[in-house]
Amino acid sequence: MTDEKLIKEGLNGKDSLKIILSGYVDKSENENTEEKVGVVSVMFVSENKELVVKKIEEFEAKYPERYFMVYSVPLDTNLEELNHYPSIAIFQSDLN
Repeated sequence: MTDEKLIKEGLNGKDSLKIILSGYVDKSENENTEEKVGVVSVMFVSENKELVVKKIEEFEAKYPERYFMVYSVPLDTNLEELNHYPSIAIFQSDLN
């Protein structure tokens, strides 16, 4: 469940640090409700592009229901100052 074009852009981005994000919908940890929640997790960080490729393949095989994204980001940077910082959008329709 990934967009291979965007994954390649992240892998081939000019910045050396690569971040793998995972997005998925899960049941709430509150046992008194059946509410669903959107979860975004940082799964792996490396400057080794080949290792990032290997890890995303492992994650996709292990968690086929999740959405994965790779971002290329600079070190020592406030990420919210970038034009597009690492994120995954989870919409209300994803929770239905």
